[in-house]
Amino acid sequence: MDQSPPVPTRRKYPAGFRPRRGLNWAVVGLMYTSYYLCRYNFSYANKSIADEFHFSYQDMSAILAMNFVAYGCGQFINGLLTDRIGGKRAMLIGAAGTVALNLLFGAASFWGLLSLFALLWGLNGYSQSFGAPGFIKINVSWFSQKERGTFAGIFGFMINLGRFVANRLLPALLAGITILWMWKLPPAHWRWLFWIPAGVATVVAIVLALVVKDTPEECGYSDLFPGEADHADADIHGELGTVFWQIFSNPVVWIMASAYACTGAVRQAIDQWFPRYFAEVYHLDLLGAKFQWLGFLIPFVASSGSLLSGWISDRFFHSRRAPVAMGIYFIEVCVILVATQVTTLNWALAFFVMIAFTVNSTHSLLGPAAAMDIGGRKAAAFASGVIDSFQYFGAAAATLGLGWVLDHKGWGYYFYYLIPFGILGGILMYSIADRKSLKKGAAH
Repeated sequence: MDQSPPVPTRRKYPAGFRPRRGLNWAVVGLMYTSYYLCRYNFSYANKSIADEFHFSYQDMSAILAMNFVAYGCGQFINGLLTDRIGGKRAMLIGAAGTVALNLLFGAASFWGLLSLFALLWGLNGYSQSFGAPGFIKINVSWFSQKERGTFAGIFGFMINLGRFVANRLLPALLAGITILWMWKLPPAHWRWLFWIPAGVATVVAIVLALVVKDTPEECGYSDLFPGEADHADADIHGELGTVFWQIFSNPVVWIMASAYACTGAVRQAIDQWFPRYFAEVYHLDLLGAKFQWLGFLIPFVASSGSLLSGWISDRFFHSRRAPVAMGIYFIEVCVILVATQVTTLNWALAFFVMIAFTVNSTHSLLGPAAAMDIGGRKAAAFASGVIDSFQYFGAAAATLGLGWVLDHKGWGYYFYYLIPFGILGGILMYSIADRKSLKKGAAH
């Protein structure tokens, strides 16, 4: 008798559902992409701001740390709020905030005060913290539990689309850009790196307000995922007290959050500093072919890692995220260990790409996928908020430490500084790798 496992069949949905879900997902994804364009612009303005106002590495790290702490606090607060008001409303509130604060940050260039930059970029972090909970809150209603690992990969792709656009557009703005092979614009002041993304986010927010729906039921689709407890109740609005205790009292949430702090430490050390690293260590032209390839490959492999890790966890580990994340953390440690010995430009470029692959693979697994598994329809946003907040608390602490290391020791200690975070993340995931469910009280 054949004992081979049944071949998974493609889930059947009502006519028109997949295109409508695709439209919803695309617009929500583009909104989140524009959030990232209004966040990663700082990495390209970093050196220009420091040069213009004579800020140290630690000064620039303080601005970043303010952003990370505010983002983390905002995730905690706004994740809970999003479960009450809905994802669409949350994303629009965050979009309005990040647009206003990017405009103000650019305008702050006329004063050049470190405290003002830190305040505005901190407030921008708080506004941005509406994005991920809103994104996840919307999509938890549109995707089956068995599709969420793959969805997490799509989530990572939309993040990296924003990074790809930033990596192409922002250096070109600083150096001067040609539009349609006809109009040559002169090099822009760094303030335009904040004003132009604000304009992009404004346009996308208007489209989101007109097109996106929080749930399939609002579009006339019901009973799409029979037998799934997360979809049994059509009401997505959780009671604040119930949602808070459901997530806060789950010990797995705190293990995931602690591991995510390790992810944030490495991820932000790469994302926020790589343009300046190559400009200062290898004197690389940010518009040259090698840096342009790096600007393409980092988001490309990050997206690939997100998609692959999510698919593997769904396909081979029955939607369990911890075993896959554990393996990726330890691979990351090995990659960084080898990177410490790199002394040539081409190898440095290659290892930044490899680290981006590993760190973004754990980012998508522990943030959106695990949060949806833990929280379900009514509590996914708060689960995401708690877990993701630690990514930015970890990034804030690590960034301040990295700023001190760069000021006092130099770039030679950069990779060594990242190794302990990968080790700790792997150990934390090992501690829950055998769990079949991440929900509170579930059997191992």
